[in-house]
Amino acid sequence: MQFDVLIVGSCCIDFIRKCTVIQSYDIFFYMILYSSREYINLWLWMQRLITQHSCYVPQFPKPGETIHGHKFVTSFGGKGANQSVMAARLGAKVSMVAKVGDDTFGKDTVENFTTNSVNTGQNSFVSVKGSNDLLTPGDVEKAFSQVKSAKVVVSEMEIRGETTLRALQLAKESGSLTVLNPSPAITNLDSEFYKVTDIMCINQLETELLTGLPVNDVDEAKKAALVLLERGCQKVIITLGKDGAVLVTTETKTPEHIPVDPVTPVDTTGAGDSFIGALAFYLAHLPSLPMNEIVRRSGRIAAVSVLSSGTQLSYPWKRDLPTELFV
Repeated sequence: MQFDVLIVGSCCIDFIRKCTVIQSYDIFFYMILYSSREYINLWLWMQRLITQHSCYVPQFPKPGETIHGHKFVTSFGGKGANQSVMAARLGAKVSMVAKVGDDTFGKDTVENFTTNSVNTGQNSFVSVKGSNDLLTPGDVEKAFSQVKSAKVVVSEMEIRGETTLRALQLAKESGSLTVLNPSPAITNLDSEFYKVTDIMCINQLETELLTGLPVNDVDEAKKAALVLLERGCQKVIITLGKDGAVLVTTETKTPEHIPVDPVTPVDTTGAGDSFIGALAFYLAHLPSLPMNEIVRRSGRIAAVSVLSSGTQLSYPWKRDLPTELFV
């Protein structure tokens, strides 16, 4: 099997022995999902999917207070789901091999992927609880034995640390570009993670936890980026919300601020996932672009995502974006 991007994230057990694999897709997400009350099991690689229920109110209620909301929305989220939808909307061929709960939320999740051109193959439904910590390094080794090549492997910290580390090690051994989004961040991240990470993409709060340094502005972000670079990463991207991002590489060792055009945000939820989904797309499809240009374009796409409510609901399609972002 040949893929552009593999996402290694949270919640998986070695449960499914056979599946239908579609090999012609650019980005392939093996994921584990959950819907409200149930964890939903998948095959090899995973991310977290959720069904979101949002009630819009004029202000937060005080303790014991009941107020009227003016809108209720059911939508879809989770890091893996968000990133896959963002990549698909930018034009990548994205496929999922998954099993979801046999309930309304599970079926709606599959329908949502179909609507967003994320292929799910042949669907079946199971319910598995408590599988979050059951993905082992051995499971990842079995998974990589089935993968001929992948251009990019993206991972996070939502499963066992040793499992994520093994995935990054195997990715490096196979020649893949590795991207680590250390979220949720931990203060004592094993030094081996830095050595097998080509690109670390991290936000301000996570940077503070990893480095112990304040990251309140661009200058502080530049100092913290150098600390992370010195630990062994090849490139570090610190996202700064409305202030854009800071990039530093081993080639220059000079942190660069990459601003983003100011916008008036409606809802910033999921902007980070939008950025990473766009980053994965560009690394796989336009790898010849300079790294600062990839970061700039990813920031522009993430900025579009905050102009409307919701996570995936706010993600733009390629057809709605300037053509200059894709040349």
